[in-house]
Amino acid sequence: MLKTTGATFLAIATSFFILHFSPPPKSYYHSLFISSSLSDNASISHHLRTLTRRPHVAGSQANAEAASYVLSTLSACNIKAHIVSYDVLLTYPDSRSLTLTPSPSEPPITFDLKQEIYEGDPYADVADEVLPTNHAYAKSGSVVGPVVYVNYGRVEDYGTLKEMGVNVTGTVALARYGEIFRGDIVMNAFEAGAIGALVYTDRKDYGGEGGDAKWFPDDKWMPPSGVQVGTVYNGSGDPTTPGWASSEGCERVSVEEVESSGDVPLIPSMPISGADGETILRSIGGQIAKDNWQGSKDAPTYRVGPGPGVVNLEYNGKQVIATIQNVMGVIEGVEEPDRFVILGNHRDAWTFGAVDPNSGTAALLEVAQRLQKLQRSGWKPRRTIILCNWDAEEYGLTGSTEWVEENRELLASRAVAYLNVDCAVSGAGFHASGTPQLDDLLKLATQQVQDPDNSSQTIYEQWIQSTESSLVSIMKVKLNDSEELVWLVHVDYISTSKLMNLLSCT
Repeated sequence: MLKTTGATFLAIATSFFILHFSPPPKSYYHSLFISSSLSDNASISHHLRTLTRRPHVAGSQANAEAASYVLSTLSACNIKAHIVSYDVLLTYPDSRSLTLTPSPSEPPITFDLKQEIYEGDPYADVADEVLPTNHAYAKSGSVVGPVVYVNYGRVEDYGTLKEMGVNVTGTVALARYGEIFRGDIVMNAFEAGAIGALVYTDRKDYGGEGGDAKWFPDDKWMPPSGVQVGTVYNGSGDPTTPGWASSEGCERVSVEEVESSGDVPLIPSMPISGADGETILRSIGGQIAKDNWQGSKDAPTYRVGPGPGVVNLEYNGKQVIATIQNVMGVIEGVEEPDRFVILGNHRDAWTFGAVDPNSGTAALLEVAQRLQKLQRSGWKPRRTIILCNWDAEEYGLTGSTEWVEENRELLASRAVAYLNVDCAVSGAGFHASGTPQLDDLLKLATQQVQDPDNSSQTIYEQWIQSTESSLVSIMKVKLNDSEELVWLVHVDYISTSKLMNLLSCT
């Protein structure tokens, strides 16, 4: 009788425990993650403000301080976090100048090459910490030559110039941003025989149409003095360690070998503002450019040249082996700890990085904090989640490439998916690209999240209304000369609630 009673009591107790203390289904935690009980706009706003208080280009003290902030935030979430450092080749501007002689009878014009600070700029006190406008890995040198307008600097644009009888050899190419990578603009100019390249921001593409167009801070358009900076390096990772990690004491190729690789330009180049570009365009004579080469309706008539305007372009950059810092956080999986779902974005920025990349970094930290709250509620991920905050991406995907090169075999055998979010918020709309295997997952995730701009529809409904092509575009990246392909899903506009849905595979 006692045995029966004891067994009955044990069965009742076990049933009670299962009924009241068994873990909820995983769908419960997914719903909890996107619920208002875990949302806190104040925290993500604080992250963004802290990360963007100062310019923080790769290799700078400000960027190292930003890395420390990311590390401390992840550690405060009880996430095992650490810094992985690499010593890589970075470049910084040392001196630069640009002078235009419109014609032999006119005095030269010296451009100040400065971006204006708008009235009331809350970051004016640290504006002098912004690097002078430049192209990373630009060739140092001094060139003088007549200017040729080359439209977007594409191969077909040089074909058009050849058909027009325009000789580019010995000239300085003036190209406008758009259509192709800026490194290809400079490379194409070199291949065509130019001795230098200037890349400006045309009002037609970035400045708003019409005389009444407004620009930042009154509208989204690039102000006349604004300059788009960036790298002209056509490779990925540290140029001096192609195919292997830039660890301490590693072997490096010489600068001469880097130049012979074809991944860095062999002629000087410089990014300039739309206002400076138009000034140079007014000095160019010769044949009138085609209609689709012209600017906005109130712009001057674009001619192709060469000359009579002559520019004197001088640029000197310094090359530095600098330390960059990737911040890594790991939440170990329970069922498949040896399978990795990786969520990442970069931290370094040419200037303040409010959209690219630190809206993504702020989202990454918010995700980490929400995952901590889920863990307190009993949630455990199926697979290991790795949170990655990369450094020196702006120079050429440097921090992430070095980490992949160092962990290639491990990642090839254990990585399940990589989700990248640099620009988490940059205006209305949702955009995503990835491998076909993630199409259904992306659609499912967007069907579960409400459109922040329209409470009557989901992100998915907004998405399909705003696109005429396939919802998800495909992107793949080949690392150096390896035959291995690394597939990525890249989400340009995404909230923290959507990220948890994308992590539902864990």
